[in-house]
Amino acid sequence: MSETTLSSEPKVDLKNLDLDALTAFLAGLGKERFRARQIFRWMYRQGVSDFARMTDLSKEFRAQLATRAYVSQLAPEAVETSRDGTRKYLLRLADGQTVESVRIPMDEGRSTLCISTQVGCAMQCEFCLTGTFGLMRNLTPGEIVNQVCAALVDGPVNNIVLMGMGEPLHNLDNVVTALRIFQAEDGLNYGPRKVTLSTCGLVPEMAELGRRVRVNLAVSLNATSDEVRDRLMPINRRYPLAQLMAACRAFPLQPRQRITFEYIVIRDVNDSPADAKRLVKLLHGIKAKVNLIPFNEHEGSSWRAPTAEAMEAFQTYLLSRDIVAIRRASKGADISAACGQLKGRLEKDSR
Repeated sequence: MSETTLSSEPKVDLKNLDLDALTAFLAGLGKERFRARQIFRWMYRQGVSDFARMTDLSKEFRAQLATRAYVSQLAPEAVETSRDGTRKYLLRLADGQTVESVRIPMDEGRSTLCISTQVGCAMQCEFCLTGTFGLMRNLTPGEIVNQVCAALVDGPVNNIVLMGMGEPLHNLDNVVTALRIFQAEDGLNYGPRKVTLSTCGLVPEMAELGRRVRVNLAVSLNATSDEVRDRLMPINRRYPLAQLMAACRAFPLQPRQRITFEYIVIRDVNDSPADAKRLVKLLHGIKAKVNLIPFNEHEGSSWRAPTAEAMEAFQTYLLSRDIVAIRRASKGADISAACGQLKGRLEKDSR
């Protein structure tokens, strides 16, 4: 076969590789194991994407890397900043698709970054705007990691939550790779307690996640009966509450670690005293804490935020039954802070 008929191999995005995979890639180039750690530090500790700037690598090695690989980056196409300091980023991907991430200010100058794992979502939860887009595709590990890298330009990020667009466990392999990059000492160096993954309740994937990587688990619960959860979250028809709670009891936890149950409180849907009582029963025997989140009203939804009185009564009952229950303030109300709002508004404007 002549040289002109040979097709060149596509370049590898090194941000799609965890440390083990990068080590194997470099071994194929005849390079030593420690080179992977060097490159990881350049990419994640120094934020360098140009091989020419990786000055502790030989010129020959840098030239070789440039012919075989590249280091991807993302920069926000649009940014909205709320009066409360919440900052939302819209990121344009290489194929033209967009995803969102949100920097949420916390106490004492700390911040949490909420990132996406898919373009759109297949889960079709009734209260979620992202579900109305449908699922376009999974994000690659590099696209997940680059959301954090882009936010770090604006300052430190103390915690990462995979609670943005998409269902993380529906993209399990790529998410696990990204988690390993987050946690690698030569990578972004976030301890397992600094990273939280939220799921709507894909039961087999929950077990697989627990086997493969350490991470804080959050479960989007939002209802205390199968009847209501079937209506709010179609995934419940496949994995009803009994199966979901059994998977939570089996999930491996470290000492003092708890599973977080996210409970979006919707007026006259799941905010009654009877719901609070059923929730206590559901959580029996689970090391749990509950985040009570008032529904974030958005255009096109008929659901309404709960009253302040209903939120307080719900929390008070849980606390009286020795369940850690935290009311989460809805942040970024003056910007497009709910998942999918900025994407939806800008795409509507462009049309």
